[in-house]
Amino acid sequence: MLSRTASELYWMSRHLERAENTARMLDVTQTMSLMPSIDADHSELVAPLTISGTHEPFLARYGQVNMENLLQFFCFDEENPSSIFSCLRMARDNAHAVRGKIPGEVWESINAAWIEIRRRRQAGLSSGQAQEFFDWIKERSHQFRGATYGTIMRGDVLWFLRLGTFIERADNTARILTVKYQVIREDEDSVREFYRWNALLRSVGAYEAHQTLYKTLSHASIAELLLLRNEVPRSLRACLDEMEHILAQIEGNAGQTPRRLTTILNAHLTYGAIDDVFALGMQAYLRDFLSDIGAIGQSIHAAYLEVL
Repeated sequence: MLSRTASELYWMSRHLERAENTARMLDVTQTMSLMPSIDADHSELVAPLTISGTHEPFLARYGQVNMENLLQFFCFDEENPSSIFSCLRMARDNAHAVRGKIPGEVWESINAAWIEIRRRRQAGLSSGQAQEFFDWIKERSHQFRGATYGTIMRGDVLWFLRLGTFIERADNTARILTVKYQVIREDEDSVREFYRWNALLRSVGAYEAHQTLYKTLSHASIAELLLLRNEVPRSLRACLDEMEHILAQIEGNAGQTPRRLTTILNAHLTYGAIDDVFALGMQAYLRDFLSDIGAIGQSIHAAYLEVL
């Protein structure tokens, strides 16, 4: 496969995954912001900016951190490369560039989402409409994955689409934990702490899984679930399991470095214990993980995506 084609496929799925992750993050942020006793210090409102690394550009453009401004910035602001609007635009551009390589159903799922979000952007979005908008984004993301898995031949087109999805997902989960975990852990209000843990689980779609796998809610159970267990699709281990499998399917010697780095990182997750994580320190562990996943991303780019 040509590097340019692989790059378009890889980034198409990364952009769509990022759009869904942003919708999930905003969904939980809005819910928590409506509970003054929970977000008295406005830390929940600031969290999306910290997770996405967009605090400074947001303040430069909007000044005040409130839910209305966050919705505009993260949903429709075309100058914010992490906004849902920008992600769908870039995913549509990626899909258009490789339209001859993907089934019509995959193209239509992306193109229809792009047409619809342009209409929604023109109409505007109030806080009361936000929940329906977040649900719509998640449904569109699910539709894309369904069309992808249900219509694409098992081969490099599918592998690069899936690879983009899981590296973006792993990075997002690690960033959420980096920002949220220690803040919640240090919360002295047990009621507020409980709601914040639940919000964290919901932001990565792991609330029901935690209820099934653990009897009680604790910082240790949440850390273990989202780091080391592969039953949850958005856990770090589940993402690395998928990445290791996908890279093994892509033929050729070019991928030796990304395969090696992914296998090493996944081994740490597979055979690690939560006590080892706490011994190192959660923040240090996540910092190392983000460095490692960044190195894997760079190696994937060098091996497959650079246009020679």
